This record gives sequence, C-alpha cells and structure tokens, in this order.
Amino acid sequence: MNSTWLALRPLMRASQRRFATKLTDHQTAMMARGLPKREKLIGVEDIIVVASGKGGVGKSTVAANFACSLAKLGKRVGLLDGDIFGPSIPLLMNVHSEPRVNSQNLMIPPQNYNVKCLSMGMLTPPDGAIIWRGPLVMSAVQRLLKGAEWGPLDVLVIDTPPGTGDVHLSLTQHAPITGVILVSTPHAAAVEVTLRGAKMFEKLNVPIFGLVENMRFSICDSCNHRMEFFKKSPSLQSLPDTIISLPLNAHIAECGEEGVPVVIKYPNTDYSTLFTQLAEHILRAIEERKNVSRQDSK
Repeated sequence: MNSTWLALRPLMRASQRRFATKLTDHQTAMMARGLPKREKLIGVEDIIVVASGKGGVGKSTVAANFACSLAKLGKRVGLLDGDIFGPSIPLLMNVHSEPRVNSQNLMIPPQNYNVKCLSMGMLTPPDGAIIWRGPLVMSAVQRLLKGAEWGPLDVLVIDTPPGTGDVHLSLTQHAPITGVILVSTPHAAAVEVTLRGAKMFEKLNVPIFGLVENMRFSICDSCNHRMEFFKKSPSLQSLPDTIISLPLNAHIAECGEEGVPVVIKYPNTDYSTLFTQLAEHILRAIEERKNVSRQDSK
C-alpha cells in the first residue's frame, strides 16, 4: 500500500461516514441555526433569478433586456449583478457611477432606462481583480442584496454567474426567490451543465419558470431565411419548457458595446418582441401563483 493511499485513507473513511450517517433532528436543527435568516426584501414584491450552470450563453444579455422589457410594461424594476468576479451589468446598462449611500447606510442603486442597477463593477476599479474565497463572496452578495435601498420595486431581476456555487446558495438563503429563468444555448455541453443548474434549484425548492433558448438560429436581413445552427438535442427534453427561443442577432454586440439594451435601441424588431413576450409570460405566471395562494389561504 503506497504512502499516498495511507495519507488519504482517513479522509476516505470520514467521507464514507458522512454519507452513511443520517442526520438526527437535533443535528438538523443545529445546522439550520447557523444559516442566515431568509427575509423578504423591504419594498420588493418579487425576485427573479436569471441563471445557467454554463458560462457564455448570454445570461447577462437576457437579464438586461428582460429587466428593460418589464420596465417598458410599466413595472418598477431593479437589476442586481450577482457575478462578483466578472460583472457585466455596468457595461450592458451603461451605469458606472459609484452608488450613493443614504442616512441608513444603504446604497442607492443608480438608475438607467427606468431600471435600478447595482453591481460590484460599480464598487471596484475597472482594472482591479477580485481574488476572494467563498465567505467574502457570500458577504458581498448579502451586502448588494440587503444593503441597498431597492424599494419600491415590483420585480428585482438578479443576474447570476455560471456554476452552482456560493452566489446561488447565498441568494436562496437570504431572500425568498419567486422563480428562476434558465438560459442556455442548444449545444449538448451547455444543455448538460444547465440541467445541473436546474437540479440545484429543484433541490433548493426554488420554482423554475422555464428556459430561454439562446442563439439557436439567425435570420438573414436580406432574404429573411432562417439559418439553424444546432440540431435538436435529445437532452433539451430534460430541461424545463422553452418560453422563447432567441436568434443570434447582429445588434447584440453593437448594443452591448454601447451600453444600450437591444429592446431600448431597437424596440420594433422581432428580437424585442420576443423579450416582451417573455416579460408578459413571467408576469402572468407570477399573478397565477398569487391567485392560487390567495385561494389556498381562504
């Protein structure tokens, strides 16, 4: 038996004991006591998380355009950038100023396009790298979430980073999440990782509204021919139902660089219409849930 195995054996035994032992009621209560208290944000009616296990699928673009679409429908909207290490919302929404602080030491989120925005990108130098371990990340998320004067808001949209880590756990532990919008491209690697993200929210008992399928196709400007980039993936059937399918649009990069969401700069395009449909779908789903809850409480 080599020395490496001898060194690892105690860890393996401890791991086996951990998985083999069922927690008693007392142990469960003790663990729950150490968790942060989940409290409703003052002045915020609903919280919607935009998420995907995979990076590079367009979560931030979807979050920004979705938030602006809600605002165009007359809703009071906030947009929180939950990506501590790679914040994108300041660029996409053209909000770079550091937030002011009120007399209660709460940050006042800057506003653009009728959307209140807050991000670590507003609090750190543009060329600065954040090198933090988990506890600091969770503290930062809590500060952005609960240390700001968000209200009054109908909806707070939260753009989350890739993965299933500290940020997602911290959000679900600190505030009641109304539901999640998953974002994925149709290729197999993205779908499989997004499915893991969906499983995480299911385990955390957070409802999932559905899927935004991104960059599946493109429409030729000259002849309106639809060009499909992906074949139907069998694994897509394992994900929640698709709410909308977004094309790869030439205006996305342009608008991202300028800090003007597509739904603001090009409001009469099919791309913007799809986001209006997404916003209306989510608002109907929220209202239906509230009606069911009211009936159940009678």
